[in-house]
Amino acid sequence: MPAPNASGSSATVVIYSGGMDSFTVLHRALREGRRVHALSFDYGQRHARELDTARRVCQALDIPHQIVDIRAIHGLIDNSALTDASRPVPEDDYADDNLAATAVPNRNMILLSLAIAKAVNIGADRVDYGAHGGDHVLYPDCRPEFVEAMRHAAHLANLAPVEVHAPYLNRTKSEILAEGLAMGLDYADTWTCYAGGELACGRCASCRERLDAFAANGVGDPLAYASASHRP
Repeated sequence: MPAPNASGSSATVVIYSGGMDSFTVLHRALREGRRVHALSFDYGQRHARELDTARRVCQALDIPHQIVDIRAIHGLIDNSALTDASRPVPEDDYADDNLAATAVPNRNMILLSLAIAKAVNIGADRVDYGAHGGDHVLYPDCRPEFVEAMRHAAHLANLAPVEVHAPYLNRTKSEILAEGLAMGLDYADTWTCYAGGELACGRCASCRERLDAFAANGVGDPLAYASASHRP
């Protein structure tokens, strides 16, 4: 049964990657009664399987979903293991020495700018994205200062103000998962792995963080993994 998407409520553009955090943000907005427009981006990421996951979820929910092909800018943002398949994806927990390898140059500023344009174009008053507290020390474009700056820019740049909403900005991944589980969400409908294989690798930092979140909540991850070395 499709999730509620009230016709008389305010519209929200959700930046929806197909991962755990944006999946929870998407459902949170639906449960607020918002008219959700999901927006995904193909920027040449090696883990493009997340886009197939996003497409299936939106079809099942019967909500508008647009996948924007911005691969034309790939040469501007290819200095990352996530956008250059010739580079190895670090197989360890997030740390200073491997962070730079998985940072895509200016990614959230680019994606938020396009999502804000979409919001203005359709008369939506909000853009939601899944920055969370665990990313603060890792990625500058997930920090509160960045979110506040984008909020300010969105108000300055448009005739109609658009709110940049990051509901989990001060929450950990395990806390986000706990909220999603309480909503009855099925995280088999998400994709997290950076490696781009048929199965989640279980070794990259993104898989490890995901598995740690499930372990912290005392439940098993419904995804299958190529390596069980880090599974709870």
